[in-house]
Amino acid sequence: MWHFPIAIPPSLGVWAVFMSVLITQLGLPIPAAPMLILGGTMAAMGQTSYASVVCAAVAATLLADSLWFFTGRAYGRRLLTYLVRFSLSLDTTVRVARNTYERYGAPILTVAKFLPGLGLVSAPLLGTTAINVGVFLLWDFVGATLWACVWVIGGAALHDQIVQLMLLVRHNGGTIFDAFAVIFVVVLVYRWIRRWQFRRWLADVRISPDQLDGLMKSDEPPLIFDARPASVRARESHRIAGALPLDLDSPEPIDPELLKRPIVVYCVCPNEATAKRIISQLHQKNIHQVKALKGGLDAWEKRGYPVEPIPPDFSTSKAHLIEDEGEPGEYTVRARLAK
Repeated sequence: MWHFPIAIPPSLGVWAVFMSVLITQLGLPIPAAPMLILGGTMAAMGQTSYASVVCAAVAATLLADSLWFFTGRAYGRRLLTYLVRFSLSLDTTVRVARNTYERYGAPILTVAKFLPGLGLVSAPLLGTTAINVGVFLLWDFVGATLWACVWVIGGAALHDQIVQLMLLVRHNGGTIFDAFAVIFVVVLVYRWIRRWQFRRWLADVRISPDQLDGLMKSDEPPLIFDARPASVRARESHRIAGALPLDLDSPEPIDPELLKRPIVVYCVCPNEATAKRIISQLHQKNIHQVKALKGGLDAWEKRGYPVEPIPPDFSTSKAHLIEDEGEPGEYTVRARLAK
């Protein structure tokens, strides 16, 4: 019979799970999965119950998500902008999350904790919508329960291996807190390296508002794409002058003549993660003269540059991409401008 190394007293195990999950769901870059796995191992060893561990994790998740939900309802997109700007996860993009929820609705909360880019912004994003609080809490409860059960059951299934690992750590003079500290540092360093790589890539493709203003006044103004979701454009009905809505999923092509001009993409994502996705898609389609506006539309407005109201027929003046019928992999582009 294995005896689990006493690093967290059994009486405090449930509280340790609660605090770990709460801190993680509030946005700190501390993974909660190791503590949930440990909770499952403790339950398998008879030091606590499965129900108490799962309930602690679900309660912490609902508490944190409720705080984010009502904060999002109070502060709207400003809160989302703050979260994305300071998130260490490059997958945290408001556009991806918003498109996902517009497509699948609140039930996507059942798997949101498992999907990169949705975990952090799910609750505050839904707070900015008209979703009923009860509906949000119901689906969030289902998702939190599923997420907690997966990790707890995993810890129980691997309890022999985890106990062996903890005994090894203890034999070498360490504690379980040392193991958690190592995991935290590794995750943090990995995310910083990813962010550093992203910034290096971004330095080659982004353009400042001042530079864009200069290009717009030149003899060869760029073609500007508005990459904001349609729902955002409906609420914030202004754009940079002459910008076209970008829809990469549409079957309509864009005029090849327009590709002779420089292309600038902007969105509302302050870390340009959305622009990176769009530029990567355009590069895959052999469209390479693309720049991302640094700071997006928010930065353009903060610099005092003018915007114009979105015309009623803006949704019909789209820029799209399709594959040529003649040669697979070849793409043409055409803009269907409103008259």
